[in-house]
Amino acid sequence: MDPVIVGISGGSGSILAKRTIEMLINKEIPVIMTCTAAARMVWQEEMDETFNGALARWGEFPDFTYYPIGDLKAPIASGTMPTSGMIVTPCSVGTVAAIANGLAANLLQRSADVCIKEKRKLILVPRETPLSSIHLENMLRISNLGVVILPPVPAFYLKPRSVEDIVEYIVAKTIDSLGLSGFMDDDLRYQRSTE
Repeated sequence: MDPVIVGISGGSGSILAKRTIEMLINKEIPVIMTCTAAARMVWQEEMDETFNGALARWGEFPDFTYYPIGDLKAPIASGTMPTSGMIVTPCSVGTVAAIANGLAANLLQRSADVCIKEKRKLILVPRETPLSSIHLENMLRISNLGVVILPPVPAFYLKPRSVEDIVEYIVAKTIDSLGLSGFMDDDLRYQRSTE
């Protein structure tokens, strides 16, 4: 299977990135990850595990690869490398704006640009509220190109009992949006456990 690219930008919601990578690794799906400097700062504020600690743990999985944000020679910066698509989670509105305007100043932006030009799946999980007209116009622009905009909105009808339940649902929904099967099925347990 071709790898899934996971980009982490500087929006709040580091737990979404962590669980996305772990869910993919648990299903033995190859992962290529890059992360902005702002995302590392947010991670340090929000997570109990250090970013470097998580990287070391993920690195034990043979199909996990990390490229620094400035490495524009990384294979994912080129359309010649096949991938199963890309997830940017959390996705800051600044990253949304850069992608919407074709900027490729770092590896995350360039990888997203490659997905758009190669017509591969690109899922953005924007983390900002409320959204301004500028944010919405940028999202509309890239949505019209086929990019999936997936705000991290809880499914209250599943009656989540914890933040972890909400995170699991959002991450499964995100990965499912790439067209990878078998992720959303697990989340039906929340509904069944409350009936």
